[in-house]
Amino acid sequence: MSTFPRSPVREDESRPASGPPHLDTVDQNHLVARIEELAAAHDRVLLGITGSPGAGKSTLAAGLAEALRTRGVPVAAVPMDGFHLADVELDRLGRRERKGAIDTFDGYGYLALLRRLASETGNTVYAPTFDRTTEQPVAGAIAVEPATRVVLTEGNYLLDESGPWGDVRRALTEVWYCDLPDDVRRQRLVARHIRFGKTPAHARQWVDEVDQRNAERIEAARRLADLVVHA
Repeated sequence: MSTFPRSPVREDESRPASGPPHLDTVDQNHLVARIEELAAAHDRVLLGITGSPGAGKSTLAAGLAEALRTRGVPVAAVPMDGFHLADVELDRLGRRERKGAIDTFDGYGYLALLRRLASETGNTVYAPTFDRTTEQPVAGAIAVEPATRVVLTEGNYLLDESGPWGDVRRALTEVWYCDLPDDVRRQRLVARHIRFGKTPAHARQWVDEVDQRNAERIEAARRLADLVVHA
């Protein structure tokens, strides 16, 4: 989705006092205003968007980027998925059959990029992307230019506390958790896997045996988010 519902947004008053605030609906004006407030207080904002597989992270990030650009805010979108290990390396490590698990990413490489994006504001920093057609990372595909005020980066493990992901969290200005009902999320995942080449049976098996295990780990860390957005 490139636009958002404009229904009123309120924080969930039933949340625990120690937990992150919740938004009942995704509201473009509210979210963009929050980003603009962050941009007013920082030379460059690194905003992380996390959530379980299929929760709508990429869609939310794309919609926010479009909205910010229409308001004249220089923004770049840098997905964590660009740091997937290539299939040839996953084969070497024996991890290809659980691609998407936390140890199938170059976490230290992602952390190094975030630190560069925060500190190297005087030169263009190139970042990788991920080609879902080939299911492979593509190096140097995204140019983050010096004028960029906001970097949106979305991925599964931005709130994980294991090394190096705890440092990834500290490198980000805020992290928002994208939430979606589990049945809807799983349906989307099955459809996505089929769209990119898996048979329906294999898609359902992958969601049950790989994606859901990753989701359980990701959901355990949602309490650490600065904001929970209910899609």
